[in-house]
Amino acid sequence: MGSAIKVTEANFEAEVLKSTVPVLVDFWAEWCGPCRMVLPIVEEIAVEMGAQAKVCKINVDEAADLAARFDVASIPTLLIFKNGKVVDQMVGALPKVKLLEKLKAHV
Repeated sequence: MGSAIKVTEANFEAEVLKSTVPVLVDFWAEWCGPCRMVLPIVEEIAVEMGAQAKVCKINVDEAADLAARFDVASIPTLLIFKNGKVVDQMVGALPKVKLLEKLKAHV
């Protein structure tokens, strides 16, 4: 895979809900400082996990309906989906090791 996939309303179901591997979804916004800190970490995780998991990012300004659907009140919020359901949720800028640990627990 190699890098985080940009997800919108249009491809959310195909990329996240119907994924055959666990999916880490980063809800972020351009204006959010902590989100900009997490973004390179999310990209690194996408490379490291390869085909074991999928990594996606959703800009809450462009996909407000998705943010509302998953009760994203503050960003960055990272959700892990497995078999179309949320299995883990993390809020705030977490270190890479913590994000990887949580994601690997669902692989």
